[in-house]
Amino acid sequence: MRNATLAGVLGAGSLALTGCDVAAPGGPVGHFLRMGWPEGITPEATAMGNFWVWVWVAAWIIGAIMWGLMLWSLFRYSAKRAEKNGKGEFPRQTGYNVPLELVLTIVPILIVMTLFFFTVQTQDRVTALDKDPKVKVDVTAFQWNWKFGYGEVAEDLSPTGSLYNGRDEERQKAADHSAEFADSTRESHGEASHGEHAAGPIHGKSKSDMSYLHFDKIETLGTTDEVPVLVLPSQTPIEFDLAGADVVHSFWVPEFLFKRDAFPHPEANKSQRTFQVEKIEKEGAFVGRCAEMCGTYHAMMNFELRVVSPEKFKQYMEFRNSNPKASNAEALKSIGEAPYATSTSPFLSGREDTRNSTNTVDLNKSAQ
Repeated sequence: MRNATLAGVLGAGSLALTGCDVAAPGGPVGHFLRMGWPEGITPEATAMGNFWVWVWVAAWIIGAIMWGLMLWSLFRYSAKRAEKNGKGEFPRQTGYNVPLELVLTIVPILIVMTLFFFTVQTQDRVTALDKDPKVKVDVTAFQWNWKFGYGEVAEDLSPTGSLYNGRDEERQKAADHSAEFADSTRESHGEASHGEHAAGPIHGKSKSDMSYLHFDKIETLGTTDEVPVLVLPSQTPIEFDLAGADVVHSFWVPEFLFKRDAFPHPEANKSQRTFQVEKIEKEGAFVGRCAEMCGTYHAMMNFELRVVSPEKFKQYMEFRNSNPKASNAEALKSIGEAPYATSTSPFLSGREDTRNSTNTVDLNKSAQ
């Protein structure tokens, strides 16, 4: 009974560590316990990484206890050993041992409750929308590329010296009008009567309805010849607002240890379209990908997250605001950054019809 209780306490105690927001083990042991997870670059990613590692620590401890008890029982109560000691074939039976069965019932329940509690705690931190973002980014995914716009920038990072509202009102009005046009078109074709909206392909919405998309004055548009580079400041709270212009895509930066789907008509699809990060702690270039199978060129739907200092970001925004016709590459070059993506190789820019050409990349040539 004492041994069973001790094993239960050790198991529950080890699991209690899983939700502690403490640094995970470093070195080769920490690398092994991450099981392929990259190092995070946001506090949210760090919290998820720590939780992930400590769950593995707890799992290994519980596994070691259970395997140890199983192997000990196999050898301690073997038939040969019993015969040698002049004992019966079967050891003393503990069936209907109420205290032991209570322990074996309560301990798993405590394990599940502990895991559930700390899972919710970590999840709530990651999905919280209370981080007071200083930069709001509009992300539009489409087959098969990305468009990034700056919807709002706080005063200390703004290109105008005051709170920057980047919304392109003229284009936004046209997008909002597309919903009315789509409805009137369906009605004119007899698809709706008595002023009711006819059912469309997406929860009653027409494909031509672009009212849910956001359009900004400063945007970076990816093309088949150029991987889009999203420039963001380090050490700054940021909000991402996602939407898909055609099918479901997914915004994923591996170092965020987080991805979120970009839906067409996200509200109609009951999708949470925004998420926030407290800050991006490391500057540099990080590959971004679409993590939702979205068609022929899904594998090439990459982008780059370029994290720069707040000072450089402000200079970047000032350049783009003062030079609306300049390319994103020129803006990057003006602040001393590489003008094009550096983290997305291999990337095939020519997206020919796959029926007439091979949609592959020669890695040896790419390396050159």
